[in-house]
Amino acid sequence: MAIVSGKTKNGFTYEGDYQCANSDRVTWTATYRLRGHFYGMRHGRIDQLKGVSVKDVDDAVRDDIESTWTHPI
Repeated sequence: MAIVSGKTKNGFTYEGDYQCANSDRVTWTATYRLRGHFYGMRHGRIDQLKGVSVKDVDDAVRDDIESTWTHPI
């Protein structure tokens, strides 16, 4: 399991983690806060990561966490 954290472009901070679900997929979970107050939690999955470096997986997870919060369906 790996831990990630950051700040979304709309000002929310997040703390999350992800783990490998199989050889080319990771699943993640993140908690979002604004000024220390809990605002929500999301989870997701990223496929087709076979052969991708650890740094690139971290970046993909961070991008997906941001996108899930700032561009909800």
